[in-house]
Amino acid sequence: MRLMDEEHLRHPARGSRQMVDFLEDQGFIVNRKRVQRLMRKMGIEGISPARRTTLRNAGHQVYPYLLRGLRIERPNQVWCSDITYIPMRHGFMYLVAVMDWYSRCLAAIGF
Repeated sequence: MRLMDEEHLRHPARGSRQMVDFLEDQGFIVNRKRVQRLMRKMGIEGISPARRTTLRNAGHQVYPYLLRGLRIERPNQVWCSDITYIPMRHGFMYLVAVMDWYSRCLAAIGF
């Protein structure tokens, strides 16, 4: 456990798999599950990089948000729409919905 703690201080990004490799290099034959259990008991875990789920392309144009600061005070002032597809046995169907933002009522639905 002392070796694991020292190695974690030197290389905090290493997880249980790399810790097993390090211990094998030091002459200890250890199962990865045991290393996981010991690391959990010692309260150490490898640091993983943050997920980058949305990467912005610098070449894409950013359009302004036209409704910022607009007070919606009456029906039919602002509508929104959305489109999705529904998988079917032989292909798919489109579903379109149009909604009034003031009343939150659906103005139209189309297939």
